Amino acid sequence: MTFRPVRSTCAAQPTTEGAGVHLHRAFGPGDPSESDPFLLLDDFRNDDPAMYERGFPWHPHRGIETITYVLEGIVEHGDSLGNTGLLGPGAVQWMTAGSGILHQEMPRGDVSGRMHGFQLWANLPSNRKMTAPRYQDIEGKDIPEIVDDDGTKVRVITGSFWGRTGPVDGIAADPLYLDVSVPPGVRKTLPVDARANAFAYVFAGSVSFRDASTPEGIWIEKAFAGEGLNIRDMSGNRTLVRFDAGDEITVTAGSEGARFLCVSGRPIQEPVAWHGPIVMNTREELMQAMRDLKNGTFVRPRPS
Repeated sequence: MTFRPVRSTCAAQPTTEGAGVHLHRAFGPGDPSESDPFLLLDDFRNDDPAMYERGFPWHPHRGIETITYVLEGIVEHGDSLGNTGLLGPGAVQWMTAGSGILHQEMPRGDVSGRMHGFQLWANLPSNRKMTAPRYQDIEGKDIPEIVDDDGTKVRVITGSFWGRTGPVDGIAADPLYLDVSVPPGVRKTLPVDARANAFAYVFAGSVSFRDASTPEGIWIEKAFAGEGLNIRDMSGNRTLVRFDAGDEITVTAGSEGARFLCVSGRPIQEPVAWHGPIVMNTREELMQAMRDLKNGTFVRPRPS
């Protein structure tokens, strides 16, 4: 097994999207090769309804897949094909926009006003960009959760991990999408496809993804749960961690434990032409999408 070193870390940046939703963006838009096949990750956790209740009114998507994972609250969605639904706590929606769809996502807080969740965008290869739109709505109860002997918990959204397979299937990037919780002070090794790009997004507690067997810098005292770690290497809430090559990730949780998304996927390695929620391979394809929006042919008829 080959340990994956940390390539970079960065804090998610506050931004506003939709009709005025305040969120934190972990990455994207930017250099799409950095996280290929993934394009964007937004953290829309907020406890103030005034910061999110205007939601994401009708807007187009083409050429990508959007993955919405709800922790708290509800997201109400609808689209131009007549699909409607509610995503509750623990639920996932994997939407393959393909050839084009118009949809809206309207968040509702829980009884305490909390609206917590994430949206990840995954690119589609050129031969699937104009495929028919597809939804996979998964309730929280249908996502397998593994609890290891040391208390580590892993929810498997898609991909196979520790003998369990997530309910989302047929995804172009063949990704692994995990929600991982590690108890205080526990050191864990997580296998990752060596051919995939991989990142983690920390959203609770603190964690180190460094190889703790390589001592350097300032040590955390023994009373701290993460004994032997370099304090500079601890990543906390809203931290994105990108990894170099290898087939395993080493995780050591801090004194309050840690929870993070762990996502990997094989790179598509194709040209990217990107304009807002439309991602194609060439500028001409983008211009065609704009023409389709203007003349009302963006959404293709359903196959008979």
